Amino acid sequence: MRGFGFSKFKPNQIPKGGFEELLKLFLELLNYTSGDAGEALAWLNELDKQYNLTNDDYGMGDFIDELKQKGYLDEDKQSGGFNITAKTEQSIRQSALEEIFGKLKKSGKGNHRTPQSGQGDEKNAERREFEFGDSLDQIDMTQSIHNAQVNHGINDFMMTERDLEVEEMDYKTLTSTVLMIDISHSMILYGEDRITPAKKVAMALAELIRTKYPKDTLDIVVFGNDAWPITLQDLPYLQVGPYHTNTYAGLELATDLLRRRKTHNKQIFMITDGKPTCLKEGTKYYKNSIGLDRKVVNKTLNMAAQCKRLKIPITTFMIAKDPYLQQFVRKFTETNGGKAFYSSLNGLGEYIFEDYIRNRRKTVR
Repeated sequence: MRGFGFSKFKPNQIPKGGFEELLKLFLELLNYTSGDAGEALAWLNELDKQYNLTNDDYGMGDFIDELKQKGYLDEDKQSGGFNITAKTEQSIRQSALEEIFGKLKKSGKGNHRTPQSGQGDEKNAERREFEFGDSLDQIDMTQSIHNAQVNHGINDFMMTERDLEVEEMDYKTLTSTVLMIDISHSMILYGEDRITPAKKVAMALAELIRTKYPKDTLDIVVFGNDAWPITLQDLPYLQVGPYHTNTYAGLELATDLLRRRKTHNKQIFMITDGKPTCLKEGTKYYKNSIGLDRKVVNKTLNMAAQCKRLKIPITTFMIAKDPYLQQFVRKFTETNGGKAFYSSLNGLGEYIFEDYIRNRRKTVR
């Protein structure tokens, strides 16, 4: 008889005490508890009981004391509980950046470049033969001299044009991005947590822009029955609500935010797992979760067309596999002239980072 046999899962790498290892686990748990420090510590305590994370020399009490001493926790004197600090919020973003961008660098993604004439502003690791029109300051003299010695010998030194090797340079554009995150109830339905990976990606992207591309701008919009902007500090505490999906409102707000930006390159990244099911008409909501409602779909497609006229491409990251939902996304993408990725939760970060870097980087030849 065919079938599957299941055994108890035993993690290969379990932290064994020490502040740094426990801190990594604590920061990860904060993603799942939406920034609730007390709940994260309770989970960590249960994990300690099950896997013996601490020892007699360094216990959970020592870890909590050190969190307070190093500025990761504030004690709420009224309730007796704990709140995370700005330092903890930044550490969560940095941890997300290392987790997602670290994978991206190892996998070699994000290196798709488009030829663009002009003067670049940052050298990269690529080398090629000299071509007429290349700037003299692009010549790698050390490698060019090496090539000359290999090609002509070292006794009677000579150098020709064929020996010259130049460094490629990246022309980096300023980009304004709005990241839209679906917080409708379906983001936690069917036993799958989709909001936590979305939050991680948002925090990692924000940290990347803040540290590596500080002249770029990132706005974050969440959408359920309505749409509203949130700040970077709000991200760790973001939760799914009992909402429908008002994609139209999210796009309308994102477009309004981008209109105010003075940059030439503008784009919208939208993370969603479902179809648009809601519109706001005056003070009332028009809702229909059954199938694809013609009224809701048409208005959403009209908004996608408006974004196209404003030269704002929309990249949709679809984290649902239903064929009829994917069919809607294809129609939406065709109307806007943007792109769509049908991504698993594990691959979401890599897709977004690759697309973001590709959109702002061109190679100068």
